[in-house]
Amino acid sequence: MLVKALGAGFAGFVFLTVVIAAVATTVVVFDHALTAPAPGTSTGTGSAPSTEAQQDIPAEMLVLYQAGAGDCPGLDWSVLAAIGKIETDHGRSSLPGVSSGENSSGAGGPMQFLAPTFDSVIARHPLPAGGANPPSRYNPSDAIHAAAFYLCDSGAPKDMYSAIFAYNHADWYVNQVLDQAARYRTTDTSGGDCHTASPPNPTAAQVISFACAQLGLPYVWGGNGPDVNGGWDCSGLTQAAYRAAGISIPRTTYDQVHTGLPIAENQLAPGDLLFYSTSGDVHHVGIYLGGGQMVHAPTFNEPVQVSPYRWSGDDYYTATRPTPVHDVGSHD
Repeated sequence: MLVKALGAGFAGFVFLTVVIAAVATTVVVFDHALTAPAPGTSTGTGSAPSTEAQQDIPAEMLVLYQAGAGDCPGLDWSVLAAIGKIETDHGRSSLPGVSSGENSSGAGGPMQFLAPTFDSVIARHPLPAGGANPPSRYNPSDAIHAAAFYLCDSGAPKDMYSAIFAYNHADWYVNQVLDQAARYRTTDTSGGDCHTASPPNPTAAQVISFACAQLGLPYVWGGNGPDVNGGWDCSGLTQAAYRAAGISIPRTTYDQVHTGLPIAENQLAPGDLLFYSTSGDVHHVGIYLGGGQMVHAPTFNEPVQVSPYRWSGDDYYTATRPTPVHDVGSHD
């Protein structure tokens, strides 16, 4: 539909950068491919801006994104901000169709609406005061509020993937928006390494303790530990860490991703499993430590280590929280 990021040019540049980065950082692991639907988990609501958000988003635009999210209960402002970033760099792009006129696809304004789409949204949803009179897709307040209403009409926040796909019909675009939104949100700031991690319960503490005791051991394809074959692969490490805490989980990422309670990214806690996927192939898993860090067995020639769980061009997929079947409130 509606919003033509490629026409504006900016998103096409970012997409090319992501592709190049992905090609340059191939990760090879032991696990099987998983053909799975794209995650549609809500990003939550009311998150605080991360340092990246505060440095990158103009103050007046940040206020509008936060206000606009209120038009769709449960929608996080970071999704609107991510769309604004990808479409027009928060209105700062000098390309045609940002501050005036249209791009080659007919889109205009900071949120890149086609005129008929913008008109249909404001016909259904009167916009709040503070914009233009009559409303204009080139006015940042009007454009952002209209984007929030459109996402809500398209399924947000219950199904964020479908809502963003309706905004621009491209899977890569949806993934890029979700990735940028995650970087704009503050997750927990506690912990961050094996010494300062603050596990929420004894089970998570035991998982982290075991995994951190493996730091420096080599990555081994299909590895089940130094006593078995000299080292670990990613899912071998996570399986053993949870076994040390008395919880049995499957051996491969193919199966581990389906184990336990799915966790929204803004609700991560130390001990949660973090999964990465390329086109449905869930190929890597790590253990969250807090503070944006994880402990994991990355790939060949990279030992078990602590590193950021998000990075530019990553393919973060989802998170889960395995629990014993006898735990009170277990979702297994």
